[in-house]
Amino acid sequence: MIAMAYSSSNPVLSNGFWNSISGYETMSYEGTMQKIGILFGTMAFSALMLVSIGITVDPNILVVGTGIGFVGGFITYLILLFKRPENPAKLMITYAVFEGLLIGGFSLMFEAMYSGIVFQAALGTVCITGTMYGLYATRIIKATPMFTKILMTLAGGIMLLYFVSIIFYFLPGNFTVPFLHSSGPVGILITVAILAVASFLLIVNFDFIEKGIQQRSPKVGEWWGAFGLLVTIVWIYIEMLRLLAKVRSNLD
Repeated sequence: MIAMAYSSSNPVLSNGFWNSISGYETMSYEGTMQKIGILFGTMAFSALMLVSIGITVDPNILVVGTGIGFVGGFITYLILLFKRPENPAKLMITYAVFEGLLIGGFSLMFEAMYSGIVFQAALGTVCITGTMYGLYATRIIKATPMFTKILMTLAGGIMLLYFVSIIFYFLPGNFTVPFLHSSGPVGILITVAILAVASFLLIVNFDFIEKGIQQRSPKVGEWWGAFGLLVTIVWIYIEMLRLLAKVRSNLD
């Protein structure tokens, strides 16, 4: 996430980020937890609304809602990435709404194929988050500059890989990124590696929040801290769904 004095693994939160931020109030744990609750609560409500309407009204709404969530979330993320607004709350809440639509439709799609997979993925995401926080709190793993740079490089490479995969999907022909979406041993190992990178990004997220509070950084950092956690945890959840789906496809 945001690095206080070193490169960031989240491109939204990079060197020089604080140079464009002003304010007199400073970050606090209470304020950060409040922002985390707002963003995650908004996302959960959005997901539940889409699933409820899709099931009770028209299943086609699920497809449309998921597409809107993907496109809207991507555009909002880019705005936050390049504009870095001084008051990002509205944009981040909007992003949480779009992410809710995305994971709501995405989750129901996987649940229809593999019963119980959503609960398993959610439980796995909670366990990973708790484990990473424990490793960070006990300083077993530290967000050193080298650690952060390596994660930044890996995460950037993975995002580029997914971007290329999406482009291939819309091109004529059957172009695909080898093994990325396959359910064979290599495909599963690739997903495990991607999930590991996403999981270790939590260490950098936690470090940003702690250092921001310790260094009395501007209060708007609470929103950026919460946003970073949202992005990372959603990524972990989606990769958990993909991993479990690949494993279960081999068992059926």
